[in-house]
Amino acid sequence: MSARPARGGGRWVTVPPERLHPWIDGFADRHGPFSATGDARVVRLLADDGALAELHVPFPPMTPPGPPHVTRLVAHAGADRKIGVFLVRLGGYAAGVFHGSVLVASKVGSRLVQGRTAAGGWSQQRFARRRRNQADKAFDDAVETALRVLTPHLGELDGVVLGGDRRAVDALRPDRRLAPLLALETEPFLVVPDPRLAVLRDTPAQFRAVRVRVVDPE
Repeated sequence: MSARPARGGGRWVTVPPERLHPWIDGFADRHGPFSATGDARVVRLLADDGALAELHVPFPPMTPPGPPHVTRLVAHAGADRKIGVFLVRLGGYAAGVFHGSVLVASKVGSRLVQGRTAAGGWSQQRFARRRRNQADKAFDDAVETALRVLTPHLGELDGVVLGGDRRAVDALRPDRRLAPLLALETEPFLVVPDPRLAVLRDTPAQFRAVRVRVVDPE
């Protein structure tokens, strides 16, 4: 589990689905009995001492929402799902299909995209054109890889998680070939380093986790 400050107060904690029920029990041990409310996207625990935990439902919506909120959330978070993952950074890409946390299909790749240059005049313009062409080819390879890996599973996927670099991913969004996959896009966006196979294999720890905003009593 990890924690970081939350905008508006409190802190964000990420909890693996297997640890969700023990974490909630620990919240009660630390802060006393709590009341639970919520909807299809967020379950809120308000403890007697004023502590608040907002548990954001992974792969929303949670159906059916409503009491018993904790029981439903634990079951929803722990459900086995088939998830597609598509990671893109300039020059590198990875696509994979997970059943739960098990990687069942994948392909990673890279293509050289030269760095920026400080040269001026016509040399700089030629370099910029060459760099754009390299980036276009790299992005095309990334799209082809995503289609090759994810499309055969399209009818079985419960969601598609994107990641890598937001600017690189946003550059690919207009590609109509990705429309069926983007229609299944779900949070969170995975900010990851160069998308190698080891990085791809580690993504379930992020996309399966329950994000919790904790606000301690004043």
